[in-house]
Amino acid sequence: MSETAPPSSDVDLPIFSAGIGAANSGSRLTSRLMPAQGTPISARRVSARRLPLFAGTALAERIERAEAQLMVGASEAARRRAGTAGFVIPIAGGVASFAEEGSPFNKVAGLGFGGVPSAAALGEIEGAFAARGAPVQIELANLADPAIGTLLTARGYRLVSFENVLGRALEGKPERVTPPGIEVRPSGDDELEAWLDVVVDADLHPDAQGVPSHEEFSREMIARAERDLVTAADVRRYAALRGGVIAGGASFRLAEGVAQFTGAATAPAHRRRGVQTALLSARLADAAAGADIAAVTTQPGSKSQQNVQRRGFDLLYTRAVLVKQL
Repeated sequence: MSETAPPSSDVDLPIFSAGIGAANSGSRLTSRLMPAQGTPISARRVSARRLPLFAGTALAERIERAEAQLMVGASEAARRRAGTAGFVIPIAGGVASFAEEGSPFNKVAGLGFGGVPSAAALGEIEGAFAARGAPVQIELANLADPAIGTLLTARGYRLVSFENVLGRALEGKPERVTPPGIEVRPSGDDELEAWLDVVVDADLHPDAQGVPSHEEFSREMIARAERDLVTAADVRRYAALRGGVIAGGASFRLAEGVAQFTGAATAPAHRRRGVQTALLSARLADAAAGADIAAVTTQPGSKSQQNVQRRGFDLLYTRAVLVKQL
């Protein structure tokens, strides 16, 4: 499948789109995949005969395992940096993570495909969060065991939000779409600070459409979380240049045969110029060498969701975000 939205439809993916909440485990990936250079190309329209990607429980479980692994790596990196007494506790196929006060990595991810958690297991993680003065936030896929939702409601968890998980089958080698004036390349450690400046600033100035996030983070917390994510979770970074300056940044990682798109953002001054088109295209092309599925998390009804759906992503399932104040 080919990407279809014209550069004028270019929009921004929140930097936590894979949920650094997915986004957004493991050590720094040292290999770099250099994108092929060439003249700009136009994308073919997606065929009307294309069948949407179907998400059964097996695919959802695979994506949720990758999400849990991402949380482990990012949370551990944050705790090493901050020297905090956090934790990562396995629970029913997922993980409960606390990185530092106010972190987007403080949550339960991947729950629901390893059985129904026991009251004792839930009590353990609730006690761990309470000891650090934090609520428990659980992101529960709607394809998980439905008994878990009933259990959580009975324990006082309240529904506060939703997030959508979209995916695209990676068949063959996706085309690279390079709008005029845009260059996309892997981003090295020597420009990490410049890359962070762009994506953090862009995240603080999102396009407004759809259901807003229930969470807000300071610039300092976003910067710390993004640094932990991209330096410790096998994440490959990309920079998009326009007029010789970094106009946008994006990232993805490979796990469980899934290419997790862990965030993308464009500086406000460079929006609607094809930056996101180019970043998404480059990641899809490189991801196809090591994964059969690309996945991204977005806010429901957002421009981010609209953008990726225009490029062949299908809505796979939704996560309910449930919170218990302790």
